Amino acid sequence: MSDINDWMERYLRAWDSNDPADIRALFTEDAEYYTLPGRRPKRGADAIAEWWEEARDEPGDYTFRWETVAATPARAVIQGYTGYHERSSFHNLWVIDLEPDGRASRFTEWWVEVPEGADATPEPGEDQ
Repeated sequence: MSDINDWMERYLRAWDSNDPADIRALFTEDAEYYTLPGRRPKRGADAIAEWWEEARDEPGDYTFRWETVAATPARAVIQGYTGYHERSSFHNLWVIDLEPDGRASRFTEWWVEVPEGADATPEPGEDQ
């Protein structure tokens, strides 16, 4: 479990910093980042960092909560909630394939927009 906790701490740091070096450090050189299942992935740490810069969130624009649903040394499933202050919020499900060096070789995210008027802030794992 500590491998995924470490990776998530680094991911959250990269999310806040938007620093290309922080982003690249998360992924293997040939990593695949799927922004939705079935969508063409961003391929390679450089391409991921470049896309991240275009799609960046600014620190303070959001809150994020997460919990590990399942984890092995090679794969983790994360359930999260991203609350944006000035736009829609999202429930998230991530599948992260980890290499022995702690970097991700594949990252796939599912996200579902929280409908307006719905309880937008349930804790991960809480029934809807």
